Amino acid sequence: SKLAALFEHPLYNIPIPEVTEKDKLFVVNPMEKFSLRSTGSDEWVSSSKAETLLLTGKTAYDTYPTWLKFHVGINRYELYPRQDPLLPKLLQDLATQRIISSVQKSGGTQLKLIMTFPNYGQALFKPMKQTRDQETPIDFFYFSDFERHNAEIAAFHLDRILDFRRIPPVSGRLVNITKEIRDITTDKKLAKTFFISPAGNVCFYGECSYYCSTEHALCGKPDRLEGSMAALLPDKTLAKRRSWRSPWRRSYHKSKKAEWELNPNYCARVRETPPYDRGRRLLDLIDMTILDFLMGNMDRHHYETFEKFGNDTFLLHLDNGRGFGTHSRDELSILAPLQQCCSIKKSTYLRLQLLATQPYRLSDLLREALAADPLSPVLVESHLRALDRRLGKVLVEVGHCLAR
Repeated sequence: SKLAALFEHPLYNIPIPEVTEKDKLFVVNPMEKFSLRSTGSDEWVSSSKAETLLLTGKTAYDTYPTWLKFHVGINRYELYPRQDPLLPKLLQDLATQRIISSVQKSGGTQLKLIMTFPNYGQALFKPMKQTRDQETPIDFFYFSDFERHNAEIAAFHLDRILDFRRIPPVSGRLVNITKEIRDITTDKKLAKTFFISPAGNVCFYGECSYYCSTEHALCGKPDRLEGSMAALLPDKTLAKRRSWRSPWRRSYHKSKKAEWELNPNYCARVRETPPYDRGRRLLDLIDMTILDFLMGNMDRHHYETFEKFGNDTFLLHLDNGRGFGTHSRDELSILAPLQQCCSIKKSTYLRLQLLATQPYRLSDLLREALAADPLSPVLVESHLRALDRRLGKVLVEVGHCLAR
């Protein structure tokens, strides 16, 4: 396994600083237990209602469902550890846990569903909108592009291979539209949009500002539909997140350009503006830029951080559905922060160089990672080849900076 060899490499074993209590997102009461109700239901309840004692040698933590262990493990430095034993189980849960509720997620431009499992875990479901080999038409604006379910899956694994670990775990899943959405939804607006197509397939379209109409309905075969299932982050009432507008945000206008597109010295001003005037924030944003360039994502207008950790923490790389839309062309403007600031973390640069070598070729690693997904093959080969080409272009840009 190239992936196993990669994660054993010294560059992937640089220790994070010691995690103190104040560096954890949650400080958990070690005596708080979770137990399955003895009534035969699959619901988890807290220790106040628990009817069974812990087995000998078990700690309260052992009783937590996997999604809760994931939430408890989040700290100032990482969303999940490099060698995380929870990850395979969490991905399996996302792919196989029984769905007991499906409702449309409010906000956003395209249709997404929140799905709930019997153990109170929740996932964000993005349905399949186009086939894997369909490229974004060349005349499409980035803000009207489809969101792709397979891009969410591939982005999670790419983010992990780059050792950022800032995207919540995502698994592919084949969902039964009838049994797992239509028959169990309590969302009346969503329920009104189901119909049977002329071909006899079950379809629905929901309510949103883009592509929520009969013409853009999501149809099963006859009621089976692919989608991505992303583990939800802790509720914002428990762990507040702050949304930050990216300084290199695009204009989201058909003819206007953003200031960074017109001013080659734009970075100098960003460097003087909080929170980019100190700490790791600008370097973290350049990490995110490199991730976006590799997958061709032009739609990074905002990013989020956990409020508890202030400025000294990682950025969350959420909402990656507009990645992997094109493989035949590369959008160099995505790299503007790297080009204009000529800054990159040394550790990121060394890992990118490693991923350009034959034993650790980026396309091979991502292909191996995606092979285990229930919807494999997640990406067509041309997207994987494009990754190697784009990685070469990132290294060329760093080379220009070094030469300057």
